[in-house]
Order: sequence, then structure tokens, then C-alpha cells
Amino acid sequence: MLAADLKLDAATVAVPTLQHHALASALLDAGLDLLVEKPLAATSAQADELIALAEKNQRILQPGHLERFNPAVLAAQAQLRRPMFFEAHRLSVFSPRSLDVDVVLDLMIHDLDIVLTMASSPVREVRAVGLPILSPKVDIANVRVEFESGCVANFTASRVSTERVRKLRFFQPRAYVSIDYARQDLLVIRLDASVTPEIAAAIAGGRVDPALMAQLAAASGAGAQSSPNPGLSFLKPPVTLGEPLRLEIQSFLESVRTRRAPLVTARQGRDALALALEIQSTMAAHAHRAGLGDFFAPNA
Repeated sequence: MLAADLKLDAATVAVPTLQHHALASALLDAGLDLLVEKPLAATSAQADELIALAEKNQRILQPGHLERFNPAVLAAQAQLRRPMFFEAHRLSVFSPRSLDVDVVLDLMIHDLDIVLTMASSPVREVRAVGLPILSPKVDIANVRVEFESGCVANFTASRVSTERVRKLRFFQPRAYVSIDYARQDLLVIRLDASVTPEIAAAIAGGRVDPALMAQLAAASGAGAQSSPNPGLSFLKPPVTLGEPLRLEIQSFLESVRTRRAPLVTARQGRDALALALEIQSTMAAHAHRAGLGDFFAPNA
């Protein structure tokens, strides 16, 4: 393609992760702006090299974290105050697609990227467990991340589920926000002034069952401004529906035209990758302690 001298301005890199670095490097050296599918690279060092190359050549380098362009996620930005507890669930049925990476780099990385952006704090501690089920790599994982700010996030990702679930919930003082990625739906539950201090403390501390809160919201009716539950108000902010992939590509092309930094920067993609790799390392350490090393052998 490059040899044909097609006068290209930009390209999308959508190949197996292990080939991202070599292919993206060649395209950046050729002067192209790039949208690189997630994860940005296979290692943090490779991601750093791509970032340095893009900066040297003054090229746009955007990682393909398309859930950042989900209309519900975009609408949730206006609701952010001081999130202190996140709960993410991303479940899929098994598919032979993307088996070159585990479920953390395949699915969970979307939520890692979003939570890192919303929490806006360095990671303090990671705890993780994962198991390979139908492939040689981890197919289901549960992760707990604590940030320096005191914020805590729980992530569950599975590609061996019997159903598809794409949800993110977060708690902040006097409010609970629920995002349904698939439905592009946003629900906000706020505490009225009449709520008891005990309930306020429980919700702010993430000690109220999110599933129960969602049931209460459903019972109150879509778009309701008030609730039969004293002290709680339910709101469904307007969400302009759209196809995240299309919105991502449009945003990338706008960055190419204007030379402005993309909505999702390469460094943010690198940070999500670094956290994903730390999770992988933590899962492997847990497997070793639990005597499950054979499951993680290269040829298992």
C-alpha cells in the first residue's frame, strides 16, 4: 500500500495485537495519522515507542477505545462529581474471535479506560483473579482496583457467559449513576434533602446493592423526577443515540483535519494498557498461589 504511493493521509490499524507495533511504526514513519484498535500495543514499552514516534513525526495517534464514544458515556460526563465506587460488568458469549489476547485485553480494557478517566487518580493497588475456560488464555476475570484518592473499582469480564451484559455503575456523594452501554441508557439516582444520614452514608460508601437500586428506579418509571421511595429521586438524562464506532471514526477524522488532540489520547490508551498488564501479572501470581499454574502454561 505504501509502495503504491496512494497519497494517504490516515489509516486504521485493525490487525492482531501482536502486529500493532510493527505496522503502526511503519505507517507513522510514512507520515500517516493513525487510529489503532485497542489495545494500543502488546506491551507498555511498545506503546511508549509508538507515542514517541507519533510525537516526533507530529502525527495523530488515537487508540480505538470506542466505548468512550458511547452516547451514554458521553452524557454521563456531565454527572461526574467525585465518584468513589465503580462497578463494571462486561459479559459476552464465547466466540473464536480475538483469542490472541485474554478477556482483560479483549473486553475489560474498555471499562479500565473509562474508569481511569473518570476516577482521575493514580492506581494504588490491584487485586485480580482469572481463569481460562474455553481458550488457552483467561476467559473470565474479576478485578478490584483501589486508587490513591480512595476510590475503589470492581470489574467483572467474561467471554464465556450465557448472556451479553454491558453495564457500568458508579457512586458518588449523594448520587448513583448507572450506564447501560448496549441500550445507550443513563440513569441517575440522587438523594433528596429528606434522606436519612445512614442511607446517605451507605450509598456514598457503595454499600447499597446496585441491582436493588436499579429495580427501584424501574418501578418509579422512565424519566421520572420523583420516586415513591422517600429521599430518592430518579432521573434519566437525555442521551442522543448514535453508533459508537461511527462517532469514533468521525472524531478521529476531525482530529486529522484540525490537528487537535483526539478525545482519547495515545497516553490514555497506554495507561489503560499498563493497568491491563498489571492485572494480568496479578492474576498469574494468584494462580501460582492457588496451585493453578498448569492452567496458565503457554501450551495449556
